[in-house]
Amino acid sequence: MAEKKPRVFLIDGSSYIYRAFFAIPHLSNSKGFPTNATYGFTNMILKVMREQNPEYVAIAFDAPGPTFRHEVFNEYKANRPSMPENLRPQIPFIKEIAAALGIPILEEEGYEADDLIGSIAKKLEGEGVDTVIVSGEKDLMQLITPQVTMYDPMKEKNYQIP
Repeated sequence: MAEKKPRVFLIDGSSYIYRAFFAIPHLSNSKGFPTNATYGFTNMILKVMREQNPEYVAIAFDAPGPTFRHEVFNEYKANRPSMPENLRPQIPFIKEIAAALGIPILEEEGYEADDLIGSIAKKLEGEGVDTVIVSGEKDLMQLITPQVTMYDPMKEKNYQIP
């Protein structure tokens, strides 16, 4: 019987934060502090941990500030609305929750979460490691190979090469 190979799960934390924020109507604590993204993000992470039971996992976040793409193309994401004000103060708490769960956080100045996930997935693939990208971002589908799959927990769908 073949031994089950461990897999590395790379979670697109920035995508998860936005999905949680917009999926859950405004929630706040007794002091009026917004908690909807924090609550949704935590539930989504716990669901992946419970249902997928990953051997290895990390969460990637967009670093604040411009990325290398802004240097190449000044208008990069120029028409994208800025982060909602009720979301911004929740991000440090979301990262604290990930750290409390013992999940390493990947964040690098000048890079988006997608960049980190793509680079790590390709490196792991070259080392023969099976990798699962956890995201609903269609742009990340270009990384799918026989060793790199994608899982969208919101749709409960796996994407892989047959």
